[in-house]
Amino acid sequence: MSTTTTTTTTAPAITADNILRLFAGDVDTNVIGQARQNGGTTDADLAGYDEEQIRLMDEVCIVLDENDVPIGSASKKVCHLMENINKGLLHRAFSVFLFDAQNRLLLQQRASEKITFPDMWTNTCCSHPLGVPTETGADLPSSVAGAKRAATRKLGHELGIPAPQVPPEHFKFLTRIHYLAPSDGKWGEHEIDYILFSKPKEGVTLDPSPNEVRDTRWVTKEELRDMFGQPGLKFTPWFKLICENMLFAWWDKLEKEGDVVAFEEEQHIRRM
Repeated sequence: MSTTTTTTTTAPAITADNILRLFAGDVDTNVIGQARQNGGTTDADLAGYDEEQIRLMDEVCIVLDENDVPIGSASKKVCHLMENINKGLLHRAFSVFLFDAQNRLLLQQRASEKITFPDMWTNTCCSHPLGVPTETGADLPSSVAGAKRAATRKLGHELGIPAPQVPPEHFKFLTRIHYLAPSDGKWGEHEIDYILFSKPKEGVTLDPSPNEVRDTRWVTKEELRDMFGQPGLKFTPWFKLICENMLFAWWDKLEKEGDVVAFEEEQHIRRM
């Protein structure tokens, strides 16, 4: 597997005071989840992209300080512009790793319609808790609970997995990673990403949305390593970071002991 190059923000510090000073017109501190006027659907930055993906850019992400404390909310579009990321704008995310009874990991290839990281292979589901009461948390336990609820919601939206097959209580929270990665010259990611594992006992049924997912694949560890060696395949930067630093140790534990209890509920944030 090739080494992933990551970029870290050095200035300004990611504090509530700095974020509100720099993004006073974009970050809503009063009403979590309130849609702003003149959102992404009318913005020239989004001209030429898929209509449904443009609509989703009006969703509201949870804006954070560097310690994962919510400051407020801002649109997905505002949070993913590199010009804002380079000034320190940071938001919350989650990454789901879903395994079957044979301990194979479900991968997805992101749809060509995606605005960020199109056509790249990645873990089962990667998205954002929304700035709404059921998915926003001020401390770690409530934030984990919100990320799990968001995971259930997005597995349904992207992969068509019915909510009863992946209820929030079935996810295991492992850790958080803080990373920054550009997608192209305009868009990118700057996230504190909650890592969630799930191994549904009864399995799952898939009905992927073609607007979200181009392909899916269940893989063993060896098959995933083989995929990384194929020059024609591209992978999201967060997935590569997790694979290079953590995933295979977690996967080994899952295969040997049937769970990842030894790695669950890590309290500190891993700065990647």
